[in-house]
Amino acid sequence: MSQTLSTISISHIDEISSSKNEPDWLKEYRKNSLSVYESLPIETSPLYNKYTDAKKMDPQQVSLSLSTTDAIPSFLQKRLGELEKETCVIQIGTHIHKINISDELKSKGLIISSIEDAIKNNPDLVKKSLESSDSKNDKFTALNNAAFNSGIFIHIPKNLILDKPIHILTCLSDDGISIISRNIVYADESCEGTIVQELYSTKSEKQQAYLELFNTNVASNAQLDVTTLQMMNQSTVNFCTRRTDLGQDAKVNWYSGLFGAILSRYQIEYNLNGSGASANDSEVIFGNNEQSFDIQININHEAPATEGRVVEKSILRNKSKSLFKGMIRIKENAKKSNSFLSGRSILLDKDAKSDSIPGLEILTNDVKATHSATVAQIDEEQLFYLETRCLSHDEAEKTIIEGFLEPLSRKMSFQVRAWIAYLIESKWNDKELTINTDEELAKFVEIEETRYNEDAEIEQHYKYR
Repeated sequence: MSQTLSTISISHIDEISSSKNEPDWLKEYRKNSLSVYESLPIETSPLYNKYTDAKKMDPQQVSLSLSTTDAIPSFLQKRLGELEKETCVIQIGTHIHKINISDELKSKGLIISSIEDAIKNNPDLVKKSLESSDSKNDKFTALNNAAFNSGIFIHIPKNLILDKPIHILTCLSDDGISIISRNIVYADESCEGTIVQELYSTKSEKQQAYLELFNTNVASNAQLDVTTLQMMNQSTVNFCTRRTDLGQDAKVNWYSGLFGAILSRYQIEYNLNGSGASANDSEVIFGNNEQSFDIQININHEAPATEGRVVEKSILRNKSKSLFKGMIRIKENAKKSNSFLSGRSILLDKDAKSDSIPGLEILTNDVKATHSATVAQIDEEQLFYLETRCLSHDEAEKTIIEGFLEPLSRKMSFQVRAWIAYLIESKWNDKELTINTDEELAKFVEIEETRYNEDAEIEQHYKYR
């Protein structure tokens, strides 16, 4: 039996706990979080409240249930076939459709499971992760802590170096039911891994929501690369809270491409807890129609000699909007730290809108910290110049957009660059947003593999001298 988000109550929380036979500490945790959810406003900061579109999510339309259909949407069949032999976890609605791990990786200690199984088999790690999220910080963090009914748990063990990525594919079910997902990743000491997260949804007659809380813990000397590609239908809203904690000399690179959903609200926080830790976050947003993107990124420097880098770039067409809120906090013990925060937007139509609100809180000296924000339309002179070189107006716009994203692209792997370039091309031409590795996407990969290979250019130069 389903109910709307507007009528969520303690009885619904009890029903979730009972159906999963959860321990008492988790039942209590859920109930406390629900009371916080009911007491908090949509935005806790009065500064951001007048800008946010979070109220576009209609709690009376968002339906929740203990279980959804597990039928696979037809447009995903090809993509699932491509992931058949990859290390992956596939989630359709509230159901884990498939988990694929090779026997070799299992023997080395890699764990991929549902959050339900992790609560039983890895209770200490799950409890630690749950308790690290403070429900009082945000209304929708509290909602997730109270009512999550699905999720994924990944543990990369100490010293394991993964040669190939772990794929997380999540798709909302086609019955219109929303899901609240709790995803947890632990990267243990001195390990290296790559995660690719793909988010999909089908078209729904009423508003459907994917509400996610993603906790990542990167231990000392570990390195984790994560790519999130959000390709949901524009009948969907996507709320995500991400928290990443880093130990000494740990590194995380997180690349996000946000293309789908009518409303995307991302609350992202990096806690650099160990000396030498570094976080690199790159966000690419492409909005059209009446899409709205609300992104908040905080970097908390807790230890000395830590580094943070956040770059957000938005491309906005029609009546789409973006709001970028960022904060660098360098605490008293974080001397020698270096941090950079940037939000930049290009408006392709007169009705598109973008706001950037970067900030700094520096509580010590001997640090480097800076932020910047720009919002502008495409330069008419640049368009005219390119059109005189026989490019159409549409081709000229795309060329300028490519140049706008290029400095950001250089930080990404060639595969991530190819995916994002392909999705931008698809959205520009109103095609379906998927990353099936067909011949068209293969062309993008081939271009990106050779695009920045400066060593090859030098070698060729000497070869033909």
